[in-house]
Amino acid sequence: MRRVAWLLITGGAALAAGAVAYTFHPGKQPAANPDEIASELCIVAPATPPDAASGLPLDAPRTTPAEARCPVCGMYPARYPRWAAQIVFRDGATHFFDSPVDLFGFMNGVGRHSSPYTAKEAAAQFVTDFETGKWVAADTAFYVNGSSVLGPMRDADLPAFGRRASAEAFARARGGKVLAHAEVTPEVIRPLSRNLHRH
Repeated sequence: MRRVAWLLITGGAALAAGAVAYTFHPGKQPAANPDEIASELCIVAPATPPDAASGLPLDAPRTTPAEARCPVCGMYPARYPRWAAQIVFRDGATHFFDSPVDLFGFMNGVGRHSSPYTAKEAAAQFVTDFETGKWVAADTAFYVNGSSVLGPMRDADLPAFGRRASAEAFARARGGKVLAHAEVTPEVIRPLSRNLHRH
């Protein structure tokens, strides 16, 4: 009986190890240095296909599905509703993100994230208003950089707001600087995310 239990335990461990190894690029072993894992680990989160039965116009935000994965970090955006963001592509498919930082990171380097889409194919982008919980167009939102509030990955992030006055009130209470969409450059995003590959 002990021999059977030992075989089951060791067999299960071998399967688990194989599953972990498979998440890395074929033929590569996990890096010994943990800092190198980010460039080897490959999380593929496909876009959510369009739902013809929804009746939503192409430029309308979608409800975040519970099973949707962020294509940048692999997290589940539905678990972080105050931070969630999304891109709707011209064919109606949608990528959901766990935070504005990952949305901006994705748009700054779409090809790095195993997506069949290009930035030019994005029909609409939305972020969640941190105050109201409602979707707002990403290009009209205001973002607070450098506040004391941590995002879903327990890192600095960019709380988004539909009104500048709300963003300024948040910055007064929690610190940080208010940025318009055009001011959120790759230089702003790069130090905020450990998930963005450095090329």
